[in-house]
Amino acid sequence: MAKPLVVEFQGTAIELTLEKVERSRLYGYVDVEVVDDTGKRCELATLIGDGHSVVGKGGTAIAYLSQGGLWLRKAELKAVDVHGAPIIPVKSSFDAPIPLGEKATIDDYLAHNVHLVYRLIANQEPPGLMTELRNGTIFKFPFSYRGGAMEASAGFVLLGGDGNLFLCVGVPTALQFVGLKATAAVVPDEEAAAAEDDDALDFSLV
Repeated sequence: MAKPLVVEFQGTAIELTLEKVERSRLYGYVDVEVVDDTGKRCELATLIGDGHSVVGKGGTAIAYLSQGGLWLRKAELKAVDVHGAPIIPVKSSFDAPIPLGEKATIDDYLAHNVHLVYRLIANQEPPGLMTELRNGTIFKFPFSYRGGAMEASAGFVLLGGDGNLFLCVGVPTALQFVGLKATAAVVPDEEAAAAEDDDALDFSLV
């Protein structure tokens, strides 16, 4: 059984089990199967750099090489930022209880690109937390599933319209507001213009 996420609210520790909400369960999915002329199922292969060698499934791998072309182990690598400074690893959110204190507005939540949704299941309903969430409160905290060199995402705990408790994980949406009076440059579409010229009536032929 997966390790529960422990949150603290008003001095009480609450264990929550995460159940990932899969897109395929909401909308369904389609499998595309490619077969040859005899009906035999085809498998994906990779054409490598020499232009004529084909490598089947499982025949490629990722390796770490130094600038001199020497083999490196992953444990020898260190994460740095764009300036070369070491990145301090973040801890997994499952390593210690997470205090639910910071609140987020609906605008703050909608300003994030949510890429993961989990349904939170408690062994028993936490009355104080559920009362707060039913009043429309959204709690926010840094969330990292496994920890590591990647920056923690934003985790939002909120109550769905169906009464279920959800954890939504996302990153700030990279949008820049230029203003209401700003106008975009009009760039002519040469292909569209050419197509319109082709479709136009030529009265010289009448």
